[in-house]
Amino acid sequence: MRLDSPLGLSATAWYPDGLQTTEEAVAAGDIDARTARELGYTSLPVSEDIASPDMAVEAANRLFTLSGARADALSLVLHASVHHQGHDAWSAPHYIAHRIGADRAVPIGLLQQCNGGAIGIELAASRLQGDPVAGPALVTTADRFLMPSWHRWRSDYGMAAGDAATAVLVHRTGSAAEPGSAHAFTPDLLLHSLATRTASELEVMHRGDDELNATPMGHSPMVDVRRTKRAFIKAYGVDFFVKTAADRIRAVVEECLADAGLTGDDPRLHYAVIPRLGAKAMNEAYIPPLKDVTSAEVLDLGRATGHVGAGDLNASLADLARSDLLRPGAHALVLNGGGGFTFTAAVVSKRRPPAIRTARPDPYRFT
Repeated sequence: MRLDSPLGLSATAWYPDGLQTTEEAVAAGDIDARTARELGYTSLPVSEDIASPDMAVEAANRLFTLSGARADALSLVLHASVHHQGHDAWSAPHYIAHRIGADRAVPIGLLQQCNGGAIGIELAASRLQGDPVAGPALVTTADRFLMPSWHRWRSDYGMAAGDAATAVLVHRTGSAAEPGSAHAFTPDLLLHSLATRTASELEVMHRGDDELNATPMGHSPMVDVRRTKRAFIKAYGVDFFVKTAADRIRAVVEECLADAGLTGDDPRLHYAVIPRLGAKAMNEAYIPPLKDVTSAEVLDLGRATGHVGAGDLNASLADLARSDLLRPGAHALVLNGGGGFTFTAAVVSKRRPPAIRTARPDPYRFT
């Protein structure tokens, strides 16, 4: 998406106090030592007592405090998730909007698997470009992965799942933000472009050879993506996924950089930030096509969080916004992918030093 002018992004992430280290998971038999090494995580955040929508409310309220934004000025509340949100036949986005006081906003739920938060930002940007009087849009994500429905270490290959919520505010900047109005505040990041490419032929990876059933959890008592991926590999082979994903990743990164007015070796582009999947999966599927397109340093911000459901890209934006990783004026490309499959890339730059620096572990850099 080529933007008429850069949009402002303000972002934060919320993590629970609970934590399971990888060493604890190995000792408990949740994961074997070899798989733990291949994943490369140090720990996963665990939310035992706070439901996912309430996690999103916590993240949103923290963002309002940091940014100075007002909930009653929002035009949209977009909420993305992967797993159960606490109730059935019920709207978590409306609950979140009501709890934060965004009573003028239109709440929308997004079921885009792990790319939901990224698509939320794209939809928010589209709304602001298409409606000159629309107020800022809030994108939240929240997921927690608890037994018996989801085993955070063993429900999927190539990743382990951490509990977290994110909140990203998408808004206009400069004269377009109407200084003095409820819409005017300084962003943490500038959004220069977004791009999305799909590979819907890969939806079968998360369906396998299962028939479509009539009730939730009808195929197994626990979410078991390993089972459907084994069926996919048996039918299509690993190379089909790797080649298809590589094609889309190269295309989405090229498009996003071009729309931002950057080349792959532009000195302004400091980092290429990858999703929070396991290290082996990143090295096999994401990093090779990414390095085909850009020489920017590959940056992984998820070693202490794991894969945070629908919020990987949004959590990385929060880390860039709330730390000194990027100096003012420096750019980063943030890449993400999600089952279905959909791949999104965003180019952002740092606007100003963060209001509050979030204590995070040293980022894990791929070389």
